[in-house]
Amino acid sequence: MRSTGFRRTFVTLMASSVALTAAACGSSGDDAANGKTRITVNCEPPKSAKVDRSFFDADTKAFEKANPGIDVAMHDAFPCQDPKTFDAKLAGGQMEDVFYTYFTDAKHVVDVNQAADITSYVKDLKSYGTIQQQLRDIYTVDGKIYGVPRTGYSMGLIYNKKLFQQAGLDPNKPPATWDELRADAKKIAALGKGTVGYADYSAQNQGGWHFTAEVYSQGGNVVSEDGKKATIDTPEGKAVLQNLKDMRWGDNSMGSKQLLVINDVQQMMGSGKLGMYLSAPDNIPILVKEKGGNYNDLALAPMPGGKGTLIGGDGYMFNKKDTPEQIKAGLKWLDHMFLTPGSGFLGDYARAKQNNAPVGLPEPRLFTGAADAKDQQVKKANANVPVDNYQAFLDGNQSLQMKIEPPQAQQIYSVLDAAVSAVLTKKDADIDQLLKDASGKIDSILARG
Repeated sequence: MRSTGFRRTFVTLMASSVALTAAACGSSGDDAANGKTRITVNCEPPKSAKVDRSFFDADTKAFEKANPGIDVAMHDAFPCQDPKTFDAKLAGGQMEDVFYTYFTDAKHVVDVNQAADITSYVKDLKSYGTIQQQLRDIYTVDGKIYGVPRTGYSMGLIYNKKLFQQAGLDPNKPPATWDELRADAKKIAALGKGTVGYADYSAQNQGGWHFTAEVYSQGGNVVSEDGKKATIDTPEGKAVLQNLKDMRWGDNSMGSKQLLVINDVQQMMGSGKLGMYLSAPDNIPILVKEKGGNYNDLALAPMPGGKGTLIGGDGYMFNKKDTPEQIKAGLKWLDHMFLTPGSGFLGDYARAKQNNAPVGLPEPRLFTGAADAKDQQVKKANANVPVDNYQAFLDGNQSLQMKIEPPQAQQIYSVLDAAVSAVLTKKDADIDQLLKDASGKIDSILARG
């Protein structure tokens, strides 16, 4: 599952979805009418995101000027990958030459034989070796490379420093364990006036997504290493549901309104009525620009539990019909647009700052070594948000195991939604039975492949 989408949040936000193009978008030969190598690419910001789109288009035009033998045809869409149409586009041969995917879909695209093997071409991608290995591995299947990551996120804990202070807690010492989180949530809820200590999602597959992150934080897994069996009916899985149940019914620190989704929780945090919730850093600009929050009040900590965190993100893959020339051109375009530290659509921090976009958030953090140092240096020089508020997150993540979402994630999340919502809406919910039932359903999902 995506976080909020790693499209940078500029002044002009995406207000509504635009339909995916219905025309065939697949490879149509590498020679354009003017003799250039032509590639189609997607995830151009829609017209409703005026600033985003202007930057994306300007960067692509600059790329074409620097590479006069390449012609780039851009297709806009929001969301960049619509789960309702993605498989149909793949099967119908309508996918662009260079196309956007979530991390969770990389193996699926390979399994249905719709991705080009780019193993022999990435040696020409200047930035490839600087990208975090764990992110590169997501697009590597059976030793072959099929895509390139563009962004990555990891889950952490967003908390309200002002409420911490009002509740007598140290705003610079966020909870490091789930026991500490429970104790802090109880003190924050005791402030009254509708204040909630901790909130969690429990509908629209989002409850299952967070259950997964919480299991990871305690050192557990949702499915076995071979991807064939559920592994939630375990001490770690039970601890997740028991903790939620205890906070909801024993402590009354989660409020009475449940079956929440991301927008509900963001609204609570932005209005100053929520102490903590799990999220990636990209939520913070939304809390400020759309929900009324203040950057100075919002801080970020690593996942409680200290053992692991869920990671996600996106990247680009290549159509199996692409010619060698198109693959080479697509890699050059990715390098220019997203993979050059301190520049390009996601990395031009000076331009972002000039347009009042947030600069200084701890993620996405794509690179390693000297490339990462350069990217961080440029980001720091243009920071316009309180970076000290995120230092705990950066420090804490160093010791956490980073885990990707499980296979068949959305179907599994739907099953887990029922377990999470049950403990939050039914005081007498039977945790053991919930985990047993969910395990059987997940086993069936995994058996179907």
